[in-house]
Amino acid sequence: MELYENNEPIQTQSTSLNSVLTSTFFRMFLGLIASAITAFYAYHSGMYIDIILNGYFKTLAIAEIIVVLVFSLAFRKLSPTAVTVLFFAYAFLNGFTLSVIFAAFELTSITYAFLGTSVLFAVLAYMGAKTDKDISNFGTILTVALLIGLILTVINIFLKNSMLDIVLDWAILFIFFGLTVYDTNKIKNIYESGAMDNEKLYVYGAMELYLDFINIFLRILSIFGKRRN
Repeated sequence: MELYENNEPIQTQSTSLNSVLTSTFFRMFLGLIASAITAFYAYHSGMYIDIILNGYFKTLAIAEIIVVLVFSLAFRKLSPTAVTVLFFAYAFLNGFTLSVIFAAFELTSITYAFLGTSVLFAVLAYMGAKTDKDISNFGTILTVALLIGLILTVINIFLKNSMLDIVLDWAILFIFFGLTVYDTNKIKNIYESGAMDNEKLYVYGAMELYLDFINIFLRILSIFGKRRN
């Protein structure tokens, strides 16, 4: 027996939500592929050496921050095409930044970290999409916790406390676990409220989830990865 709500099959909304999530995750996946190809090219070509030795790392980091700020502040005013360009611009820039991990970690560790992140991310995203609980308040808590963690990370650059490094890696890893659940649930809520055009929602969600995935990957690699001698 098929249930109906407002003269429409309940299954229709579920299918539409699945379509939105699929489109969002597909764009996130394309962003990850763009970063991976760029990172591998920068490493294989030796460009990563210039990035490390000639101060390009800072330039890339500043460029990434600018792109994220423009994406966040002008998102609602820009067209879907423009925000898509910004998203992939960030993905390519981040690929050059990530190229240094090939010099720091063994390829096997990078591969395992990526696969492990993929499995964990899929589970967390599924939880966020399926939960019916109101977790909207978690966003503020997680954001504040993340800011504290980042500030302590910067401070520890000067303190050079290895134990604090380990604690911060684990703490920030779990914060991004929470953010993945929260962000996926937020995408679902935005779709259900109709507060954003779907084409923009795909890219907005892709950027949020891309950042979650990359940060989980980097923390797992930092904790469990085997460094090159």
